Amino acid sequence: MPVSAAHVEPVRGAPCWVNLLTHDLRAAKAFYSEVLGWSFRRGSLGEEFAVALLDGQPVAGISALAPGLRTAVAWTPYFAVDDADDTADRVRERGATVAVGPLKFGWGRAALAADRDGAVFGFWEGLALPWSIGEGRAPGFLELRTRDAFDAAIFYGGVFDWSKPGGCEVNYAHDRVQVSDRTHTVATLYGGAVEAAPDPQVRPRWRMHLRVDDVAAVTAAALAAGGTVLPMTPVEGRPGNHAVVRDPDGAFFAVTDSP
Repeated sequence: MPVSAAHVEPVRGAPCWVNLLTHDLRAAKAFYSEVLGWSFRRGSLGEEFAVALLDGQPVAGISALAPGLRTAVAWTPYFAVDDADDTADRVRERGATVAVGPLKFGWGRAALAADRDGAVFGFWEGLALPWSIGEGRAPGFLELRTRDAFDAAIFYGGVFDWSKPGGCEVNYAHDRVQVSDRTHTVATLYGGAVEAAPDPQVRPRWRMHLRVDDVAAVTAAALAAGGTVLPMTPVEGRPGNHAVVRDPDGAFFAVTDSP
């Protein structure tokens, strides 16, 4: 499959895409179109993949769960790697799980994994769209809510070579760890109590925050379209309005009007 000239070499270890795995691709497209104003084009990976667009710019991907694939319906971040096989080995060596792959997809290779606390993430070997968390139409924030942010940073830093030249930079600040692609923050890791998740009702997970103009209008549209709106714990130092939405198939995402 030929690679488009629009594709670029992503920063190693940085999130390079977010993708929703869902049971019903058509229903998911209808929900996110109604709630967030997204349009869709067919993905280059086949009929069961779609790329979400806002103002003509790529936002995220949505794909149908393959029959028999035992993984949760969820929004999942993918991190750029040089070698998917080597990354899979690093995940396993650190006591975590590779659930799917690495498998060939189009012009690259991908895998799904879960860290030691159960947060699901993916990794991608190959070129990617010119897309970056916090810029353009990509999600505004990407956060990991987990048991221990510093332990998680050691895990992900070892898996993705965050400490090596040419990759990401990591900064430790109070109760959080910030990951930069050397131009801006692309992920933040938050911890809770040493032996527990920050919220006992919510398992550790990666969460994407989508910037919107009007949080109240989006949450109202989500409720009307069959979604659920959940209370969200305020984050110190983050202005604006925020909400967590669960789509009709059970996938969580957050919306914010924070600049």
